[in-house]
Amino acid sequence: MTLIIVTMLLLAYLLIATGHLTGVNKAAIAMFLGTVGWVVYVCWGADFVMARHSQWYMEWLNGTVPTSETVKYFIYNEVFLTYVGKAAAIVMFLLATMSIVELLNNNGCFDFITEWIRTRNSKRLLWTITLATFILSANLDNLTTTMTMLVIMHSILQNSRQRMYVGSAIVLAANCGGCFTVIGDPIGLILWGDGAVTASHFSAYLVLPAVLAWVVPTILINRELPDRLDTAWSPSPYRGDDTRLNRWQRVVMLIVGIGGLWFIPTFHNITKLAPFLGALCVLSVLWVVNEAFNHKIMAADQMTQRRIPMSLQYGALQQLLFVMGIMLGMGVITETGVWGDVAQWFDTYIHDIWLMGIGAGLLSSVIDSFTIAISNISLYQVGVGDVAINGAYWSVIAYMTAVGGCLLCVGNISGLALMKTEHVRLGWYVKHLTPKVLLGWIVGIVVLWVELHFLTI
Repeated sequence: MTLIIVTMLLLAYLLIATGHLTGVNKAAIAMFLGTVGWVVYVCWGADFVMARHSQWYMEWLNGTVPTSETVKYFIYNEVFLTYVGKAAAIVMFLLATMSIVELLNNNGCFDFITEWIRTRNSKRLLWTITLATFILSANLDNLTTTMTMLVIMHSILQNSRQRMYVGSAIVLAANCGGCFTVIGDPIGLILWGDGAVTASHFSAYLVLPAVLAWVVPTILINRELPDRLDTAWSPSPYRGDDTRLNRWQRVVMLIVGIGGLWFIPTFHNITKLAPFLGALCVLSVLWVVNEAFNHKIMAADQMTQRRIPMSLQYGALQQLLFVMGIMLGMGVITETGVWGDVAQWFDTYIHDIWLMGIGAGLLSSVIDSFTIAISNISLYQVGVGDVAINGAYWSVIAYMTAVGGCLLCVGNISGLALMKTEHVRLGWYVKHLTPKVLLGWIVGIVVLWVELHFLTI
């Protein structure tokens, strides 16, 4: 049965990697792995439980006669729900941050970005929109930030080739910005929630590599653009009946939303509660502020007319289901003991976190950055050495997979969103973007290596 479950995992990797060719949604693949994997596990649960949790199971029985039913109840209550809780905590955090972005976007709180980049100068437009993406993605969900910026970019640029370059830069900025904070990317959130890293240490070591991985390719992308871009400036979409907020009200909502998320690490350190509770608290406060500022529109039933892009709604739901499915799938693989065997093989024959990280980054570009990252994280428990709290292994995997997933546009959900919205082809991306992203990735690796070996931050 272990072989069957592992085979399912490998097939899931293959289907996720070829999803852009087959058209099979990677969220569906992840959910199938997560559900069927546990069904197979439960069907032969007695063997797995006695191999890995025999003493715990006997204590749980407390003198009761062991039967096939008691094994299933034990797996459900003591094993399965543990992984469900971890996955649900990540999904709830993503749901809260996506809702925060939706509230801010619907109230025109990101209009300042459009005003800020109101220019035909390619250098100013590219750097302004990617800088805004980098900053926002460090605090909000990568996909939602990417989609918001792509919508803004699409409404400004008229030339499809220019949109492909700028859109690719936006995806890169979103993934680089999200990887250096514990709340900007699901992987950082998982590491933080598992106690593998602390927020300040994680950001201190990854911020410079992330900045360089974004800046170096963006400089090269800027050289591909003409000095003057084909732009068209339409009126801001969030005006009139859609929202009546003035500038100071939008600033207040932006401060509540983004500033509240900055407080989440402090909230977690003080209360030791799951970070998603802090995100839900920020969402609830922002929700109240939204209703207070829009009470007249609420009363007039005009809130139902808000224009929310369908691509954003579908993409957000897809990411939530994908994360849930992959985390449940990784849980059942962990319970078979396979990850322990794989980790032992790595320790015996490779024993180099940098080679493992580079391999993970390259696989992320082909399969999926989140899938490969969570697979590598599942290999080890927090212990000593490179896998101690704030150990080098966690930072290496987080950086390598986040930026490595941008080497090809199929390596992350944000890249797939770019392919759909701007009709970017894989061959075009490999020719025009992959070498630039690869250079930035390598520069970041060198800087991270220097930091971890010679600096104490």
